[in-house]
Amino acid sequence: MTSFDTSPQLNVWRALLALTVVFVMLATTGWTALRSHRESSALQASLTAWEHGSVHGHRLPDPTAAPAVLSRFFAALSAQERTRLAHRYPLAVGNMNGAPAELRYRANRIALEQAREVEKQRMHDSRLTPVGQQQAGRRMHRFDALLTKGRHILAFDPAGSGRAAEVFGNLRTAERISVVVPGVDTDLLTFQKTYRPYSAPVGMAKALYAAERAQSPATRTAVIAWADYTAPNGLGVDAATAMRAEDGAVRLNALLRALPGAARVSLFCHSYGSVVCGVAAHGMPRRVTDLAVAASPGMRAATAAHLDTDARVWAMRDATDWIQDVPYLEVGGLGHGADPVSGAFGARVLSARDAQGHSGYFEPGTDSLRNLADIGVGAYHSVTCARDDAGCRAGLTDSPAVERA
Repeated sequence: MTSFDTSPQLNVWRALLALTVVFVMLATTGWTALRSHRESSALQASLTAWEHGSVHGHRLPDPTAAPAVLSRFFAALSAQERTRLAHRYPLAVGNMNGAPAELRYRANRIALEQAREVEKQRMHDSRLTPVGQQQAGRRMHRFDALLTKGRHILAFDPAGSGRAAEVFGNLRTAERISVVVPGVDTDLLTFQKTYRPYSAPVGMAKALYAAERAQSPATRTAVIAWADYTAPNGLGVDAATAMRAEDGAVRLNALLRALPGAARVSLFCHSYGSVVCGVAAHGMPRRVTDLAVAASPGMRAATAAHLDTDARVWAMRDATDWIQDVPYLEVGGLGHGADPVSGAFGARVLSARDAQGHSGYFEPGTDSLRNLADIGVGAYHSVTCARDDAGCRAGLTDSPAVERA
């Protein structure tokens, strides 16, 4: 009779073997796509020009200075002076944490117009291959769409596959701000989609904004579709390590520290975006009250407590989501650690009924979107938990903005 060793150590080695097989398959089938983000020559040129610029005979401040320093600088200028800086250094101002949001929108419109003209010329550049010309055409049409009247582009970098962030609502007057952090294959061309719109950052943010307003019409909300980091390209080794997440976490926390006003902030992190949020968690400002992850491959932490944040940690996963089959461990830098919806992790586990797979969490009419909106406006009493678990709602008090009589 044969005996089988079921020790924890053997289970770990089995999981490690499974993880190794997964990544060997990805590499040998050509799915692995390591990608580095080239610093935009246009952005760098704009920053360099800013560093050599002046106003009233005084040097302009360091563009990487603390948001409070830059905020005071812009507040001391006249409207005409601020507009002049936006026209002179559009990419620098449009991506400057600490610059007023409205000024960043204006600067990024100018930068988008310039980038659109570059791609328009590249469409007819005989030095490019037909594929290159076609790609230029796609980028030009994307920039054209981002220039649609009424859109508020908070960040824009045309380098490589590109980065962007868009705001829905009024950041300056918001009582609650929600930030949507997407996962793999997010770039300028996938920032918004016509087919399956709620699987892309713009669609996610628009759906969340509408759901928040429906949940609490009296609450002033704003939602940011934040794709201002270089996401992994495909399900390769790049997506299995924290390299992109570490860079994204720095950028995410820079945004959070620069948000105007005193609004409470909630983060909604999808797929690899939850890795970004997990890495960023310990450095987030205290105004971040909630950190919710959906379809997470792990948060680079063994438990919610190890995230070292005061924010409430929420997690959800639909029963049909393929992410549940990913080995939840981290060995030698591969993998992202424990499963956030497991009881041992310690997150508040929410229902994701009707989400339909890996990319359906922001679909209107789903439990998942309703739960995310409830968190976004602070209506904690309304959330639907995944199971009969007292810990899901333990110690919760609704935000004053949504308290019922």
